[in-house]
Amino acid sequence: MNAVAVSTDTPRYAKVIEASRRIRWEIERDVIRGREFDYSQKFLPDGLSLLDQVEFLSNDERRLMSQIQGRSYANIFGLVERYIAAKVLELSRDHWLGDQVALQALVGFTEEELKHQALFRRIESMIAAGMPAGYEASAQPNAVAGAVLSKSTWAVLALTCHIELFTQAHYRQSIAPDDNLSALFKDVFLFHWREESQHAILDELEWRRIDAQLGADERDAAVDDLIALVGAVDGILQAQARADADYFCAIVPRTMPVEQQQALQAHTLAAYRWQYILSGVQEPRFQQVLTELITPAQMERIGKALAPLSA
Repeated sequence: MNAVAVSTDTPRYAKVIEASRRIRWEIERDVIRGREFDYSQKFLPDGLSLLDQVEFLSNDERRLMSQIQGRSYANIFGLVERYIAAKVLELSRDHWLGDQVALQALVGFTEEELKHQALFRRIESMIAAGMPAGYEASAQPNAVAGAVLSKSTWAVLALTCHIELFTQAHYRQSIAPDDNLSALFKDVFLFHWREESQHAILDELEWRRIDAQLGADERDAAVDDLIALVGAVDGILQAQARADADYFCAIVPRTMPVEQQQALQAHTLAAYRWQYILSGVQEPRFQQVLTELITPAQMERIGKALAPLSA
């Protein structure tokens, strides 16, 4: 199959290449630097974990749960980046015989996403060595990637843009300002944020490019695909929230009443929905692009689908 030449905004792709060269980093040399995680500190800030709202946990227990949530936060990023790398590599085909600057930008994007997967695998192995056995990652990367990639490219790019925009907000608004986080965990997301800020630009460029090729009926079907993808993400979060609450109850040095166990699971799910769905939906840039691309009626459909997750 031959690649199809397409019209692109070459200068914006070129700026991404320039920025990516400037901020390039390596896992061991720049991020890990021979350090270990500090378990006397939190991994996730309260702005993401929402653990400051859980009154029945002690300060030590909140710190432990923030470390469990942080472990899952990193693992879920590694999970979604499996499909992102595959999709971006697929999109690069459109530029094979066209804009070589756009092609270079997307190939670089893919390389960085593969590096991010390696980073999060490294982080998981380090945390696994420092925490009690029994933690469970509820979803498998290849299964998730296959399910996501079965949907329309428009929907996959919408979800990807949403994810990579909320990584920016999470770091700037919650992770960077918190002085009570493990320094290594904080640095993982500093370096991740630096490259994701460029990826979000490419997501939007490619999303708009694909959107321009769609008819009204195709776009309407793509909106349904996006709603289905959000539902699938929520399914992953529900399973991980159950697993993480169970893991906490198994390793915390006290027996928790059943009602507290149930409340912790519900709270963990609420935190994960905030982290991976709702915080991105509320991002102004995502809202702006989505509003420009779809009709008010389609936006209302998305709002109705999200309403139960916001309750």
